[in-house]
Amino acid sequence: MKEYILCSAIHFRDDVFHEHQPVNIKSGYVVCGQRHHNCYMTVSILSGGAIMQEKDDIQGFLTNINRFVDRKHALQIANDANQLNEAKLHNARIGLFSEDLW
Repeated sequence: MKEYILCSAIHFRDDVFHEHQPVNIKSGYVVCGQRHHNCYMTVSILSGGAIMQEKDDIQGFLTNINRFVDRKHALQIANDANQLNEAKLHNARIGLFSEDLW
């Protein structure tokens, strides 16, 4: 099965084991959304507004094989899967942005 990008995701690293996370996440938890700000908003709502963007959170994407990948790796996967909207490509040095896909 060819791997492709499903949605934006953020890995919140809290050094705690959580059930039902992407297969490559051993601690912390991953929240998904259409765009990265949607992920932050979901966590903020569920935590009563306590969670904001942290410097050690990792912005990335969830793939169809249940892997969390960072922006750089996601760009390579999206390119290989022909998912990129080349006209909208934001910043290849940083990696993939959800706007590069949809």
